[in-house]
Amino acid sequence: MYRDYIKRFLDIVLSAGAIVVLSPVMAVTAVLVRVKLGGPVIFKQRRPGKGEKIFEMYKFRSMTDARDENGELLPDEVRLTSFGKKLRASSLDELPELFNILKGDMSVVGPRPQLVRDMVFMTEEQRRRHSVRPGLTGLAQVNGRNIIDWEKKLAYDLEYIKQITFLGDARIIWQTVQKALLSQEGITEDGMATAEDYGDYLLRLGKVDKDKYEKSYEEVNQLLKRRLE
Repeated sequence: MYRDYIKRFLDIVLSAGAIVVLSPVMAVTAVLVRVKLGGPVIFKQRRPGKGEKIFEMYKFRSMTDARDENGELLPDEVRLTSFGKKLRASSLDELPELFNILKGDMSVVGPRPQLVRDMVFMTEEQRRRHSVRPGLTGLAQVNGRNIIDWEKKLAYDLEYIKQITFLGDARIIWQTVQKALLSQEGITEDGMATAEDYGDYLLRLGKVDKDKYEKSYEEVNQLLKRRLE
């Protein structure tokens, strides 16, 4: 009953209420992003949702668009300014996802929406995480966020979808508030400006060969053409 009906109702109520209450915070954040990083203020990226349907996830941008002499974007560690780091550490960059929750793309609690390219490297078992709506926060995020490896992260996602309860979701929300807002835990991995993609992680550890890694780009393009509505 909770998983199939009550959870979605609570998502609507909580996201709508949060948008109203946090609208001044979002307005100030939007102005600061515009002043310090330029436009656009909102960063949009395609992610796989429930049933692996592709949707556009919204976030406040946290990087500049600085490019080299050839027009190529500079590395993440160069484009991620001190302001961007603070924005991520406070999780304020995630606030626009409240609109994704209200629309039905996401839930307050669930497996975090990963990149489409990450999905093509997952096993069939790991892709079961997409049987529910992705979340603003989840079991993996309150158990290490990006300091745990990909296998543990995906294992937590599968553990979550086995038993979705009101008390379980309430516990995750409270732990998220403690970690993200009170302790200001970082969200990036040691020595990295942004979290490492799953494919990059597998390639670095030799768990996937270079040929498979490069072919993933083609597979992602096919997925986007077939599933984006």
